[in-house]
Amino acid sequence: MTTPMRRYGVGARWYDVLSGERWVYRAGREAGIRLLDPRPGDTVIDLGCGTGLNFAGLVAAVGPTGRVIGVDRSSDMLAVARRRIGAAAAGWHDIVTLVEADAATLDPATLRAAAGGRGADAVFSTYALSVIPARDEAWRRACAAVRPGGRAGIVDMQRPRGRWRVLEPLALLACATGGADIDAHPWRLLERDAADSRGIARAERKGGHLVAVAAELSPAVTR
Repeated sequence: MTTPMRRYGVGARWYDVLSGERWVYRAGREAGIRLLDPRPGDTVIDLGCGTGLNFAGLVAAVGPTGRVIGVDRSSDMLAVARRRIGAAAAGWHDIVTLVEADAATLDPATLRAAAGGRGADAVFSTYALSVIPARDEAWRRACAAVRPGGRAGIVDMQRPRGRWRVLEPLALLACATGGADIDAHPWRLLERDAADSRGIARAERKGGHLVAVAAELSPAVTR
């Protein structure tokens, strides 16, 4: 039997095409990065970075003095991410660090070391937590690598509404490709762990199919 995480790795070569990134899912990434609002010089953990589709937006935000730490357990996905880094014309080798690890068992100290020995300024996860069976534990460990006062953002999907229900076959294909649970609603983890519920920013795209949430993390979940 093929597990969701195994399907996720096996589909690496075709993920960017089969996932509907260009026509649908990029809109969620862009909305999430805007809500997260990384600043020049920030260090951002890209949890479940996959093939590196968030890198362009995150690198543009943190600039040459910032850092992006991509974490993924799939060596196949990270191989594609490395090619993306190598093909970039903006010197991403000096900005993007890749960590091959299972997010649900990763020691937060490993991420803090990758962040230069201090806590990261933010953690960002797009379409990844819905793939991870132990998502609560993965989220807890990632947040523990963020400095007090740091921010977090989650982008994921749910079943589209209204006229956008025509996207449901594509959504189910994307889930099958990556092994995701479309009904996981992982942004609720951030809503639970936000410092102040009044400070939670939320955006929906494609008839509510894509949900982006960002907020400052509670001190109780950071290091």
